[in-house]
Amino acid sequence: MFNRLFRSGERRARSAAPEIKSSPLIALQLMGQARWTPRNTASLARNGVMQNAVVYRCVRMIAEAAGSVPFLLYDGEKELSAHPLLALLSSPNAQESGAALFERWYAFLQCAGNAYLQAIALQGDVRELHVLRPDRMKVIKGAHGWPLAYEYCVSGKAVRIGRDASGFLPVLHGTLFHPLDDYYGLSPLEPALNAIDVHNEGAAWTKSLLDNAARPSGALIYKGPDGAPNLTDEQFTRLKTELENGYQGALNAGRPMVLEGGLEWQSMSHSPADLDFANTRDVAAREIALSFGVPPMLLGIPGDNTYSNYAQANLSLWRQTVLPLVARTAASLTQWLSPKLGERLRIGYDLDAVPALAAEREATWEKLTAASFLTLNEKRAAAGYGPVDSGDVLQ
Repeated sequence: MFNRLFRSGERRARSAAPEIKSSPLIALQLMGQARWTPRNTASLARNGVMQNAVVYRCVRMIAEAAGSVPFLLYDGEKELSAHPLLALLSSPNAQESGAALFERWYAFLQCAGNAYLQAIALQGDVRELHVLRPDRMKVIKGAHGWPLAYEYCVSGKAVRIGRDASGFLPVLHGTLFHPLDDYYGLSPLEPALNAIDVHNEGAAWTKSLLDNAARPSGALIYKGPDGAPNLTDEQFTRLKTELENGYQGALNAGRPMVLEGGLEWQSMSHSPADLDFANTRDVAAREIALSFGVPPMLLGIPGDNTYSNYAQANLSLWRQTVLPLVARTAASLTQWLSPKLGERLRIGYDLDAVPALAAEREATWEKLTAASFLTLNEKRAAAGYGPVDSGDVLQ
């Protein structure tokens, strides 16, 4: 019934409306919808770290620098030179050193915004530390909203890691700030994801251009006799096959084209926007470096070098990005392990082992040496060292 009503109404509309003659209209849209990388850990790792040289270098630079800073241990204000906790941080398990383990810890923080450290205890003592992959971890929420346990999933099997009899949770969950999540951190890859996609697609565009002999595409125009204005299907297929096999690719660059009668080649040049594509990639690379907190000068990115020299840029990386990350990790380790090994213990880090801070240390020592109004212990305290006997005298 509805079909009959629709058809009758359509006939009445056609009879009532005046006939309008117009030429066919074809809408052509050259720009398609942008396709962005999904925002999950696996996609971010593949399209960001594993396929983008700028991201990979940022992650490696931060992780290697932070992992190279050795940890110190204090009992109150006294620095300890030997302790089981120091030995654990220096050699956390039989497979890797402390620097290698914490390098992976810092790298996972940059890639996923989350990093997990598991403590293996034997007879109540922590014997080993292992870094767990963030994409395999899941927070188990308690009744009051706090993390109750963690679930580690691999090969379709899930292992629950909960608190032991003493109430110790053998998982340290490190996160970067996330404004909208109570449990998981925000990776620098996510704010930089659009710039990463632009940078990756720019590389793909350049590669496609090279594959086509670094020339813009063109058009073959057929001007046949009056009786045959168009190519036959067989002629069209043969011509397309010969062009793809004989003239595409870097190996065929510069090869002369032989055209039969009636064929003309019309070259299509680049637009100014296409010619500026390299600058677009540089802008995207600077946005990626900004998200990670790495000065573009250290990555060899042209332009926007606000530092007068490489040493200042390197110092900025350490002061603004690496050392805050190390300080947060040391504080988290203290809060996590000290109840298990001693309430007064505090984990610190050795600034003297950072070569980038050598110039600052020398300037500080020169100022303290010239400060005749300070005692020896006051100078040592200002330099970050503990007091010594008979040090409360003016130097």
